[in-house]
Amino acid sequence: MGFVDLHSHVLAALDDGAPDLQAGLALAKRLAEMGFEVVHATPHQKAGAFVPSREQIDHAHDELTAALRAADVSMELRLGAENFWDELFLQRIGEKSQPTYTGGQAFLVELDVRMAPPRLEDTLFQMRLAGPLPVLAHPERYAALDVERLARIGRTAALQVDLGALDGAHGKHAADMSRKLVAEGLAHAVASDVHDLADAKRAAAGMTWIRKKLGDATLRRLLDENPRRILQGELPD
Repeated sequence: MGFVDLHSHVLAALDDGAPDLQAGLALAKRLAEMGFEVVHATPHQKAGAFVPSREQIDHAHDELTAALRAADVSMELRLGAENFWDELFLQRIGEKSQPTYTGGQAFLVELDVRMAPPRLEDTLFQMRLAGPLPVLAHPERYAALDVERLARIGRTAALQVDLGALDGAHGKHAADMSRKLVAEGLAHAVASDVHDLADAKRAAAGMTWIRKKLGDATLRRLLDENPRRILQGELPD
């Protein structure tokens, strides 16, 4: 089976990702060339910035799915959302209405890169008890979370490292942290987090880094086996 991408911004004109359908199609084609057979579009959900509606997301998904079919690109395009930890997200959590991955067994969440929410570990644990599996986007970027704290968080939430970070896309600190999380087996999955073709190039380089340093079996675990388990609501070992 091919790879599963749990984090991408390929849908047109919903956030800071693909600006139009042609750009989204080019991006999805590149992911297919990189070996992805399932791609989850995860448009931002962030109060005051990007809050596309369900109808807008479904329309963009249907348009890109049709374009992929017309271009004879073999890819299953699924849905999700990158939920920013803010008042809107916490309200939705309380209502059990936060956007989830297709299937409803897991959801993606990102934090403010400068500071962690209060009682983060306890809150994630309560979320896990009450519903779908939390998946923490790009943990390597968060200044307040060191490796030891991320290891604790990883007992409750899946840690999803950005492939581009392994290639230095987000600076030295994120590169060092992402490599440490992957090399020490603390990352449960890696994902493209593509917004444009430059991101795809960096993601491909991150895949090459994993192959060279840790082998094909590790790449398969992080891009195939574990993402499929996460989508079933399981926290991989």
